[in-house]
Amino acid sequence: MINVLINGCNGKMGQVVCSLLNESKIFNILGGIDNNLSIKNNFPVYDNVSKIASTPDVIIDFCIPIATMNILEYALKNKVPIVIATTGFTSEQENIIKEASKKIPIFKSANMSFDIMIMKKLVSWLAPLMKDTDIEIIESHHNRKIDSPSGTAQMLADTIIKSLDNKLHCEYNRHNKHEKRDKNEIGMSSIRGGNIVGEHTVQFIGDFETFEIKHTTYSRNVFAEGSLKAAEFIVKQKPGFYIMENMCEI
Repeated sequence: MINVLINGCNGKMGQVVCSLLNESKIFNILGGIDNNLSIKNNFPVYDNVSKIASTPDVIIDFCIPIATMNILEYALKNKVPIVIATTGFTSEQENIIKEASKKIPIFKSANMSFDIMIMKKLVSWLAPLMKDTDIEIIESHHNRKIDSPSGTAQMLADTIIKSLDNKLHCEYNRHNKHEKRDKNEIGMSSIRGGNIVGEHTVQFIGDFETFEIKHTTYSRNVFAEGSLKAAEFIVKQKPGFYIMENMCEI
């Protein structure tokens, strides 16, 4: 059995992860980390990493960036592989994670869905073919999501920019701009409302037609299942920085 510690175990995603782990024959929940101790769990939950009783085989992190940084310190100190599914990191925090991967195995993805990885591959292939179009990315999520744009939307934008030789840039705010659209921009739009799990659309807009790729997530189970596969993968790896493509080999 693989002993797992869940960072953010009592959050929306954390609870889904815990539910799947409880049904698994591969994993055992060793404990969780969360500031909210009001939810009853069938495993110990700590509000501080210093209270963790036993060292896990792997950590699954679905939380907020500052909490990820805290658990990353614990992972480094105890040489524990970690799956990071949290988004919204600053450039400095991203660099800290990359540096930590020199000492422990780290799996990180802005989206744990296999289909999103396929979408990433598709836009990378399409962008050079449609380089003369206007590119827009629209993402929709529930009203509790803190970061904007979503990590997935930014990942798709970065993929397109790289495939076009870094000639484009992202435009996040047109509110204060009174000028026509820059041909080299990728427009980024965010919608927040209700309980939308996740929706991402990439549009290639020409003068007479639009080509659109859209991915809609109907259940958080998609991300939870992906994180379990990542955990099973990362415990077998040497120190390094791993992404979805490393696990799925496409």
